[in-house]
Amino acid sequence: MNRPGYGTYFEGAVQRLKDENRYRVFATLERDAARFPLALWRPAAADEAPRDVTIWCSNDYLGMGGHPKVVEAARAALLCHGAGASGTRNISGTHNTIVELERELADLHHKSAALAFTSGWTSNLAAISTLASLMPDCLILSDALNHNSMIEGVRRSGCEKKVWRHNDVRHLETLLIEAGLRRPKLIAFESLYSMDGDIAPIAQIVDLAERHGAMTYVDEVHAVGMHGARGAGVCEREGLMDRVDVIEGMLAKGFGALGGYIAADAVIVDVVRSYAPQFIFTATLPPMITASATAAVRHLKQSPVERERHQYMAALTKHALAGAGLPVLPNSSHIVPLIVGDAERCKAASDLLLRRHAIYIQPINYPTVAIGAERLRITPTPRHTEAHVSALVEALVDVWNELDLPFHQAQILPLRRNGAGAPLDCAYPELRKAAE
Repeated sequence: MNRPGYGTYFEGAVQRLKDENRYRVFATLERDAARFPLALWRPAAADEAPRDVTIWCSNDYLGMGGHPKVVEAARAALLCHGAGASGTRNISGTHNTIVELERELADLHHKSAALAFTSGWTSNLAAISTLASLMPDCLILSDALNHNSMIEGVRRSGCEKKVWRHNDVRHLETLLIEAGLRRPKLIAFESLYSMDGDIAPIAQIVDLAERHGAMTYVDEVHAVGMHGARGAGVCEREGLMDRVDVIEGMLAKGFGALGGYIAADAVIVDVVRSYAPQFIFTATLPPMITASATAAVRHLKQSPVERERHQYMAALTKHALAGAGLPVLPNSSHIVPLIVGDAERCKAASDLLLRRHAIYIQPINYPTVAIGAERLRITPTPRHTEAHVSALVEALVDVWNELDLPFHQAQILPLRRNGAGAPLDCAYPELRKAAE
């Protein structure tokens, strides 16, 4: 930039992030579909050779990105249709594979329609802003820990918003009463919060919505694929899908592909399709992506194997980390937050794990979490093994000692059980005693 002054603004902005230990450094990882969770790490330094590392923070929660059915569907669509999507949905971009995907998603959530977007961030921004803006004097009631994409959707709507304390249904009820029955209201929340791994009191929220005349919008991004009899999420698991007005999900996590979507009554989907500029003016997902996502959705509707193994590995990982005295934040989901509480030491822990132990776990700092709540966010998958867990625990104990991070008193967390009361690890004799 040759005009004087401008570059200093941007240099200063970047330096502020570095001074606050919030500057993000991306590790170059070449994922190996056949060997996942292994990947090839290419260090930035030219004199360092690439080497294998184990990924413990992937959002491909079930490893579906490398599933043979998913890979084959993508390959076949690529050979048949080519790499691109040819344009927006209006300009030759409504290809048959995306129509099939939307039918599968509508069926998954028992809704009459669904609409696919290029990302989960875009689907939240588009749907929340459009729906709220079309309801006169709409009040948006947003959970305090909602994702940035939902917050941006609220802002873009131009509507009044009130933030209710995280998962606090009494506070939500107070705000609903203050708003009155006649005023249009949209309650926006997540079913499963990705940083702490806690789950919303969905039944109580929909009870309040029905009592006070509010629409409900739930983000199931971190739950679809992983929960429910067919992988439709926490709302399905709790028998509440039909009582939620709009369900938003993502194809890039449990389904291992790319994109986001909403599922709802046809008129709701149609109004978002017709009014949301984020949808109208964006090129659509290409056939190789939508075909692979469809294959993943269809498979997980029929197969509980991945979900069962996933829950087992999450329980085992929490159990092992807690037993070693590592500060695991308790929750009932597959997210395993390991609290560090300091941005600089969180980054140091991540770097040490990578260089000394060939384990990659991304540091989570502000603004993703509050200052003082920095953490390593661990996400076990069905493709991790008991040996991976043992290596992870040994590595983390070494890092905690090296950085003088605080341990908790060693505790043994009970391994989760299924609805029938049987241990989820029934096929794993080495852990049966620990579960009892």
